[in-house]
Amino acid sequence: MATPIDLRSDTVTRPTPAMKDAMMAAPLGDDVLGDEPTVAALEAKFAAWVGKPAACFVPTGTMANQVAIRAHTEHGDEIICHEDSHIVQYETGAPAALSGCMVRTLRGPKGQFTLADVAAAIRPLGIHGPLSKLVVVENTQNRGGGSVWPLQLCRDIALLAREKGLRAHLDGARLWNASVASGVPMAAFAADFDSVSCCFSKGLGAPVGSALAGSADFIARARRFRKMFGGGMRQSGVLAAAAIYAMDNHTSRLAQDHDNARLLARGIAAIPGLALEPEQAASGPETNIVYFDLAPTLSFDGAGLVARLKARGVLVLATAPRRVRALTHLDVTRAQVEHAVQEIKAAVAA
Repeated sequence: MATPIDLRSDTVTRPTPAMKDAMMAAPLGDDVLGDEPTVAALEAKFAAWVGKPAACFVPTGTMANQVAIRAHTEHGDEIICHEDSHIVQYETGAPAALSGCMVRTLRGPKGQFTLADVAAAIRPLGIHGPLSKLVVVENTQNRGGGSVWPLQLCRDIALLAREKGLRAHLDGARLWNASVASGVPMAAFAADFDSVSCCFSKGLGAPVGSALAGSADFIARARRFRKMFGGGMRQSGVLAAAAIYAMDNHTSRLAQDHDNARLLARGIAAIPGLALEPEQAASGPETNIVYFDLAPTLSFDGAGLVARLKARGVLVLATAPRRVRALTHLDVTRAQVEHAVQEIKAAVAA
């Protein structure tokens, strides 16, 4: 059987041969004991990229976010974020379970909110309500169709948080994509935030790993919670080497994924019975994430289309009863995108 065209996520990529060579050649130590040279090199490199004094390597993006939340907050505090943010939708209630925090959610198109939204959500000091402590911005915004937050809005929100005595965390799991799409350096996006996290295992194509960056004191505190949450690794230089290789060799090529996503979106928009998610219909996806909806007139739902496409060698994800998501990435070529469009068209018509 031919290898499927896997559009379920940009996490499905496999290490390239050159990346595997870099992993096998990495000098190793013990990160928990503080003598892992390749991890130390990655942390220094990542901190420089995002313009922060220090960084900490962790296994996953979820752990990066949750370590950041725990390091910024105390039990009974409140986090302000979008209702579609990753920490709400995909992290299994961890803010409550691990940090004892409430979450106050905001709404807005493309998974984004406004400065006025944040100002209105910050609670006045008092003994009756939780303490507003942390604002979280996700850039790019997954459920917002891979949308890129405007730089000035990021700055304004982070500065408002500081003015009001809150902290600000940038969930930059796909900040690489935001930077390539907008031309804004990652350090500029992160400049006014107290912390920033990024994933190496999504668009960059590394098999495992994320990093969290911030001040030296913040990262020292974060390391304690990384250990508490089970994220202390030993000879993790084999993973850090993949991340270093990915940063050096796979960042600029993200533009190809964005072009392929626009090609995919145009093809899907032309298929009767399918429509791009409204926020993408006007100008297409900003980065590498495509959402589309199934018309009520179709006799099958999103799960049904997923099953039909799987039989045709194309893998996608249903994210709602009649909504489907597809991502382009390192392991999907332009020719495969064109072929996937034809298979989607045939599956809908069948």
